[in-house]
Amino acid sequence: MDHLPVFLTVEDRVIVVDGGGTVAARRVERALSAGAKVIACDPQPGDEMRALIAAADPRLTFRYRVADRDDVQEAVVVYGASEMEERDENLREWADEFKVLCNIADAPEMCDFITPSIVDRSPVVVAISTGGSAPVIARTLRARIETMLLPSFGQLSQFVGRFRDRIAAKIEDGRERRHFWERMIDGPAGDLFLAGESEKAAQKIESDLEATAQGKKAPMGEVYLVGAGPGDPDLLTFKALRLMQRADVVLYDRLISDDIMSLVRRDAERIFVGKLPQQHVMDQQDISQLMVKLAGEGNRVLRLKGGDPFTFGRGGEEIEALAASGIPFRVVPGITAAAGCSAYAGIPLTHRDHAQSCLFVTAHGKDGVLDLDWDVLIRPAQTVAIYMGTSNLNKLVDGFVARGVDQSTDVALIENGTRPEQRVVTGTLRDITEKAAAAQIKGPAIIMIGSVVRLRDQLDPAKAADAEDVFEMSLAANKSTSPS
Repeated sequence: MDHLPVFLTVEDRVIVVDGGGTVAARRVERALSAGAKVIACDPQPGDEMRALIAAADPRLTFRYRVADRDDVQEAVVVYGASEMEERDENLREWADEFKVLCNIADAPEMCDFITPSIVDRSPVVVAISTGGSAPVIARTLRARIETMLLPSFGQLSQFVGRFRDRIAAKIEDGRERRHFWERMIDGPAGDLFLAGESEKAAQKIESDLEATAQGKKAPMGEVYLVGAGPGDPDLLTFKALRLMQRADVVLYDRLISDDIMSLVRRDAERIFVGKLPQQHVMDQQDISQLMVKLAGEGNRVLRLKGGDPFTFGRGGEEIEALAASGIPFRVVPGITAAAGCSAYAGIPLTHRDHAQSCLFVTAHGKDGVLDLDWDVLIRPAQTVAIYMGTSNLNKLVDGFVARGVDQSTDVALIENGTRPEQRVVTGTLRDITEKAAAAQIKGPAIIMIGSVVRLRDQLDPAKAADAEDVFEMSLAANKSTSPS
């Protein structure tokens, strides 16, 4: 992080803006909206600045000249927006003299701070910055957040803020107080307010607050069984992200990437329960019992699992234990490895000319024994996706060949699928074992068997991106050589 994110209090304090164009006008508008007293200076203000002057805001003082040393001495922040080098240099020198924060437009080396892109849902404000390296990305992110963050969220923030002191007084326990806030915003009260029923929302908050303060509602724990997908954080669902930010404790396995873990609420307790082949940090039964124990203590427990919890993720076993103990739970599906890894590798699971069905199997049984229904596996015109099969690759190949499957059948191993370090090794039943050994495939990896694998050469997303770059460079070259 190159900059310290700070929201600065400037109400009734002086901000100086030197410049009269569009950039300067934007700086003036932003400062006025934050409650500052603004001194704007320019000999010839443009149309937008003149419109601000005509609005006659009593907090705006406009001086028809260049900003001087005395102007800066009054300020807490100064903006240089004249796009004139000498004026900017003088402003910077005076800001240093009086220890005033300074920002010069389009001159990051002269700035004490940068101005982020803003999504304003006052009192909710989102600031987005790329450190000045890629403003277009910041604007793109702002546009996306604008569509997600409804204007009513600002009104909701103001509404629930009315209850802040009373909630703090009535609910002393910090964790239970946070849980109450979350129930209030994400629960029926928040829904009522957003639906225009503010009076009913207030009544709901009042009744829930009294019940909680009197101990009528014992803290109720809950478990979130969340599928994190194969590894790329962009594949998480919105619901997964929301619950990841609400958890008190997170139990995670080795398939969860650091990028995904960084999205979990920062002060949540983290417990690693990962499993390596033949080496378990914690047995499955112990994991289930730990979830029951933690939820029974009133915690919101996030069980974060790679892929999808119900696709070879033992999620069914875990919710059996929760249901037997009366622990509330929610299950959030995730993109399973076969779907995510095959897509990122350019291998479709089905294709009209190659595979009319797809079979998901695991090569790792309850006791580590390879026990597969071979009659189903060797059917023609299908794709077979084999989970947890890398250590048994030799046995798998021998099993297919022994049952008459053509040794020229295509095979792919996708290691660390969807992640930056993804590797794909392709071959046939005849040579895939040797190729995997030469590539030192260690996993996590998924095995894809079927003629769809040969489509990778033309459908590989990485190659498609390269081709797009070549096409764009070709267009640019043609333009540069075309007669005018």
